Amino acid sequence: MSNYTFLDRLYQQNYQEGFDVPDKHLGIDFIEGIFSFLFTPIKEKQETKESLKRRYSNIQNTLSTLLFDIIHDEEIVEQNAALFFDRLPALYEILLTDAAAVVQFDPAATSLSEVFLAYPGFFATAVYRIAHQLQQQNITTLPRLLSEYAHSKTGIDIHPGAKIGSHFFIDHGTGIVIGETTSIGNHVKLYQGVTIGALNVRKELAKAKRHPTIEDNVIIYSGATILGGDTVIGHNSIIGGNVWLTQSVAPYAVVYQKSEIVIRDKFPLPEPLNFII
Repeated sequence: MSNYTFLDRLYQQNYQEGFDVPDKHLGIDFIEGIFSFLFTPIKEKQETKESLKRRYSNIQNTLSTLLFDIIHDEEIVEQNAALFFDRLPALYEILLTDAAAVVQFDPAATSLSEVFLAYPGFFATAVYRIAHQLQQQNITTLPRLLSEYAHSKTGIDIHPGAKIGSHFFIDHGTGIVIGETTSIGNHVKLYQGVTIGALNVRKELAKAKRHPTIEDNVIIYSGATILGGDTVIGHNSIIGGNVWLTQSVAPYAVVYQKSEIVIRDKFPLPEPLNFII
């Protein structure tokens, strides 16, 4: 294949594939802009309500541009943008419950401002809630673009299709994975390395519930893996670190992995060591 033929094919493919795809850099500008608008403390004296309105208008225009990249119909774009910004106050209120949960339960958190500024778990949760709203409006591609940006920035991978209740608290967060059909209740706390995933990833199950249900007031400690669409973690349960679960757990349960740690001193071990690598 000549260079010309290759470039021609590449152009045609990217043109066809890219026609309904939002601009990646503009998507990042949108999510950073709206997060900053909602959660950055106002420091400058010249920042007025009028300047806030201008910032808000710029964010609205950015979203409309992104939606037009996907929808190509000004009337439908206007309807979807209006719906999103109608829902934004409710998103803001639920995000305040998420931030309040961090301050309440993390002894290292001293204020809401610190959570807004320095907690990757809160940033990932905020991006998830924004992306989830767009997903509910049947907007394609853009929700995934936003969630993958948060994933790349925080190491926390929350699919925008997941359903997550209020007062959601991610501590540390790195390595957390929450699958598309996960359902999480209110007042749930997750620690780093938690996976809430599918037992089977066959393509024909794309429309099925593949991921677990986590009920209210559950704590899941670091490294735990919970799999399967039929798996339900009952309310007020505690799932210990490094637990592997593929079955349901009753409410108020405590699930932990019993491990044995042997520390060798100057005396020989009573049994041989068998290393399997």
